Amino acid sequence: QVQLVESGGGLVQAGGSLRLSCAASGRIFSSVHMGWFRQAPGKEREFVAAISRSGGSAYYADSMKARFTISRDNAKNTMYLQMDNLKPEDTAVYYCGAKYGTMPRAGSQVEYWGQGTQVTVSS
Repeated sequence: QVQLVESGGGLVQAGGSLRLSCAASGRIFSSVHMGWFRQAPGKEREFVAAISRSGGSAYYADSMKARFTISRDNAKNTMYLQMDNLKPEDTAVYYCGAKYGTMPRAGSQVEYWGQGTQVTVSS
């Protein structure tokens, strides 16, 4: 069992930055691949980025790879998402998810979810 808690969301102006955190409980954090997803009002949850168990591999949605950076610190049981040059269209609830076996590429593959953190980007 993995319990996940996101933090770091908030209100920011366009062009600004935020760093989201996802803290995991349990002693198996280094055994799971992790990912960030987001869901805007009226839209489906979409993939943002994923990172391997060790942190050695990561990949991103094409529209975000130039502005977002995913990382993790297994010693702290925490994953991060650094978001730079934020745009109003980045406004959404951001969720972290965990998955055994392979890195998550879609929400349907995630086995454990956090409760989400709201990010609002004003123009």
